[in-house]
Amino acid sequence: MDEYDLIVIGTGGAAMAAGIEARSRGASALLVERGSLGGTCLNIGCVPSKNLLAAAGQRHRAAANPFRGVATSSGGVTMGELLTQKQKLIDYLRQAKYADVADAHGFPITYGHARFLDAHTLQVGDQQLRAAAYVVATGAAPHVPDLPGMADVDYLTSTTAMEQDDLPASMIVIGGGYVGLEQAQLWAHLGVEVTLVGRFAPHAEPEVADVLRTVFHDEGITVVEEHASTVTRTADGVVVTTTAGTRVEGQRLLVAAGRFADTGDLGLDAAGVRTDALGFIVIDENQRTTNPRVFAAGDVSGAAQYVYVAAQTGHVAAAGALGEPTTVDYRGLPSVTFTTPQIASAGLTEERALELGHTCECRVLGAQDIPRALVNQDTRGVLKLVIDAQTREVLGVHAALDGAGDLMLAATYAIKFGLTVDDLADTWAPYLTMSEALRITAGLFRSNLPTSCCA
Repeated sequence: MDEYDLIVIGTGGAAMAAGIEARSRGASALLVERGSLGGTCLNIGCVPSKNLLAAAGQRHRAAANPFRGVATSSGGVTMGELLTQKQKLIDYLRQAKYADVADAHGFPITYGHARFLDAHTLQVGDQQLRAAAYVVATGAAPHVPDLPGMADVDYLTSTTAMEQDDLPASMIVIGGGYVGLEQAQLWAHLGVEVTLVGRFAPHAEPEVADVLRTVFHDEGITVVEEHASTVTRTADGVVVTTTAGTRVEGQRLLVAAGRFADTGDLGLDAAGVRTDALGFIVIDENQRTTNPRVFAAGDVSGAAQYVYVAAQTGHVAAAGALGEPTTVDYRGLPSVTFTTPQIASAGLTEERALELGHTCECRVLGAQDIPRALVNQDTRGVLKLVIDAQTREVLGVHAALDGAGDLMLAATYAIKFGLTVDDLADTWAPYLTMSEALRITAGLFRSNLPTSCCA
């Protein structure tokens, strides 16, 4: 006899959303956690990394102050103090946004390793539990490439790097995706000599990637846009050799080469749940797995690895598990990389829009033409709009700007609700805000002649 309407494996964003969804429908739910309450985002991902990025950014702004009439200085870094402050934030959010939320909605959390015994039964510790349906939301873990010599090196991941008590003199970061970019600039802004090896911002628009590439160069971050091929331990640290033969030396190595599904010892085969070649759980549009009683949500399901996507897939998975299937609407999905300046996007890139058959028009606005950037004395950046030339609907918005992520909410609204570039050009935009860049760029589709302020 089923003990619960729904059992959810995990307690991260996807799992919490699934529990909330179940309780909102009057169903009983149990969450199972084998580690720390809160999942990747709270414990080792979004929250700690952005907290440390903010601290590093504060130091960097003091060192790179563009206002000559204001004296600032930046000194050394006491990592112990930063780590203590970070942990206090995590502890507060774990209680306020996870434990208290679970209590308020009325779903218990039990701790232990969950493993399917068969298609209907879950083993947790010494208990056997049954539910009418299940949601697997166990997240993802750092991927460490199987490079020759890697096993001989005491390498860091984004998780372990953010627990360092002492700063190394130098660091090599393998991987130029969003985690690698953030980690490279984080440690550089704290005073570490950083070299990044790998494809640089591979999913960003070229104009956007070029801005950040120039910023990294100006800040002394060495970028080697080649693939790592071997890793060698040395007396002083580590040497990474690329496929092109370039040798890079550093005291520590940080691996940021993507993440893989965290499905270790879940008994998915016994449950009849299939995974793909990369280990992600195979799902349909309703988050249902190959076992009709089991759904998957969040990173483990192969969804885009953002906590807000995880949460939405958690809602959809729980709804489907309880007999009301629905889907996730990915129109205008935003993404943000929290470098300085931030790089962010919503919707389609120019290349993807062309692949889908759109006749595209694009305009790119340099930050030197954004009043907010001028008064900030920081004109490093661009904003790019991609539209359908026939309907003039906004298809994509891409930016490398201070606060680029904050522009993406308006961009998502525009894309999701089918606004045209003329709608953007004719809509109020407050002067001397970075969001005004959307209106200015939209105006470029009408004329490339210069305009006065707000004109």
